[in-house]
Amino acid sequence: MADHKDIIDELCKRLNRPAEDIEFLIDEFAYLVSESVKSDTAVSVPSFGNFEPRKRLERVVVHPSTGKRLLIPPRLTLNFRPSALLKQKIRNNENNL
Repeated sequence: MADHKDIIDELCKRLNRPAEDIEFLIDEFAYLVSESVKSDTAVSVPSFGNFEPRKRLERVVVHPSTGKRLLIPPRLTLNFRPSALLKQKIRNNENNL
């Protein structure tokens, strides 16, 4: 699995840009997605996919070791749905292995 540094290094090579520029763009993209999720707005990246906020309702769970009931508050989560084009590219790469 590629980590953050590997992705930045690869993008530096492909785009011929300094690492600081790439890291800034990635950080800003993540910030924009998080702000959109907070305002309950989906973010669509053409040819890549959609980042969609999902509301998880409050629920009661039972702690397995103590048997105590706990109330989990509602929260927003982020769901990613890959585009059809991204899925197709992944399938094509799997066939070439």
